[in-house]
This record gives sequence, structure tokens and C-alpha cells, in this order.
Amino acid sequence: MKENILKIEDLVVAFSMYKSGTFKKEKLEVIHSLSLDVDAGEIVAVVGSSGSGKSILASAVLNLLPGNAVTGGKITYKGKEITKERQKELFGKEIAFIPQSVDYLDPLMKVGKQVQGVFGTDERRKELFSKYRLEEDTKNKYPFQLSGGMARRVLITGAVMGKPDLIIADEPTPGLDLEMAKETLDHLRSFADNGAAVLLITHDIDLALNVADRVAVFYAGTIVEVAPKSDFLAGKDALRHPYSKAFIDALPQNGFKPIPGSQPYAGSLPKGCLFLDRCPYKDDACTAEQAEREIRSGKVRCAHAS
Repeated sequence: MKENILKIEDLVVAFSMYKSGTFKKEKLEVIHSLSLDVDAGEIVAVVGSSGSGKSILASAVLNLLPGNAVTGGKITYKGKEITKERQKELFGKEIAFIPQSVDYLDPLMKVGKQVQGVFGTDERRKELFSKYRLEEDTKNKYPFQLSGGMARRVLITGAVMGKPDLIIADEPTPGLDLEMAKETLDHLRSFADNGAAVLLITHDIDLALNVADRVAVFYAGTIVEVAPKSDFLAGKDALRHPYSKAFIDALPQNGFKPIPGSQPYAGSLPKGCLFLDRCPYKDDACTAEQAEREIRSGKVRCAHAS
């Protein structure tokens, strides 16, 4: 039995903010009762449309949310809750983050010093520069002197400097050509094959299916289905949730088939199933809160899944 590395239980994230045109505050809930786990040696890909809140999930795990965030639920690493005290011990060593934005690079610090950080060595930096096709003189450059693709590779290099046990990669491939994007995901696969756990957050399900073991489908701030990669490769009939099936239908190779409506705004969510207003199978059972169920080696939040 594989060791559980990351476990997220009933995560809730809300932001305290002023109502438009008033001086009254309200809590806008953007993550709702989200549960997910990642084991050692496994890549779990979280996929979903842009704007669904996937990056907020990464920030919640890493405690990078802004000061007006209010959270609930439980996040554990290797069976122990990630407290502020543990963060200092874990982040940058056992837990690594590959951010979506290259703005995470310090514009006033040379690349080599940033990549090597506190825990790395020059030998390890050279090894990773070679792996990610970065010239040795890159270490003496500032971020503004890098191309977008180079900056992305620098971020990845810095993240894996310490040989982490958990990698959280938030859209790690934008700005990379297809060959480098595939190669980057192959490196994540090699980390998993050597025992690390990888949480891969991406909108590109085609790339994710090349390396993932399981796929979690994200919609309107929660996970509606988690299934083995093989189910997604088999086609929509092997999946459980109507949104997962629609997501597959909307891929280019399947003809960009759209569904009516749009993802609900966090401030006006439907009662019960979050996909309720767009679902062709909706009935009275869908208006109740949908508990997560295990069906055919996967998990789903849907009253009609079978």
C-alpha cells in the first residue's frame, strides 16, 4: 500500500470583501467542500476550465492566500496537519511549488542565486540547468533578461532543487513549446516514479493524460469526479459525471461540442449540485447537496452516476 502524502478534506475557501456600492462585508465562497488525496509515486491531475478556481486550491495548500481569505477543512502532509510551524520546515525542501506566473521570480536577484536558494548546491544547479537546457551563463542573468520559456524553466529548476517528496505544479507549461512542455511533464513523471507525489493543476487535459495516474475534474470550486486516467482515455462513456462527459466532448479532437450556459458565479451558486443549471439529466434529486460516492474505482458527486 502506497504512503499517502497529501490529503485535503472538506476544504472551504472564502474571501471577505465589501459588497459592491456598500460598506458591508460579505464572504464569497470560492472553494466548496473539496476533498482530494495524492499518494507517493502518483501524479493526480486537476483539470477544469479557466476561472474555476484551480489555482486557489494550490494557494490554499501552500498557505499563500491573501489576508482576506477565510478557510475551513483540513490539509495534511504525510498524515500530519500542515501548520505554520511545519511550513518553515517543509516548504522549499520536502514540498515544492511550481507557480503559474513567472512573476514569482525576484526581479532584483540573479537567476543562479534564486534557483540555488538556501538548500541547493552549485553542483545540483548545474545538473538541473543541463536537464532543462539552460546555458551556464543564465545564472548571471536577471529575470527581465530571460525569454518566457527560459523563465518558466528557471521556475521549475528552482522548485525541484531540493528533491521534494511533494510537488504542486500550477499550470507549469505555458510559454513552453510542445516538445519542452512534454519534456517538463516527463520530468514530473520521473519524480513520481522515484517516489514523489505530484499535484498537477492544468487546463490541458491532453498533456496531463500523458503522465497522470488519476484525473480530478474541477468545476465551480470543487471536485466533481476523480477517476483513473484509463477512464478518460476510454472516452466519455467510461466517466461518471455529466460535466466530465461534457468536458471530454468539448476537446478539439471531439469537435468542440459546447453545452448551454456558463459556470456559475461564486456569489450565486445553485442549491445542491453545482452543475444543476446546465445538466440535461437534472431532477429533484439534484437539488440536494451531493455527497461524494465511490463508483467503479472512482469518486463522483452526482445523484445519477452509475
